Amino acid sequence: MKIKKGDNVIVIAGANKGKKGKVLKAIPSLNKVVVEGVNLRKKAHKAKKQGDISQILEIATPIHVSNVAKRD
Repeated sequence: MKIKKGDNVIVIAGANKGKKGKVLKAIPSLNKVVVEGVNLRKKAHKAKKQGDISQILEIATPIHVSNVAKRD
């Protein structure tokens, strides 16, 4: 896998085609990468203790490395 953590990439395929971002995490065993601001999913976080707040978080999920390309 030629793409590593910290590389700047552009998405070349899929629903997020054309988006640019920085690789936050590389998962070589699955051939996937997590790119900042790409493939976001919403996850509900429920308050566990009194005083905590419930909220909806946007989390970047992994995409296949073949759908991204390095950019300068």
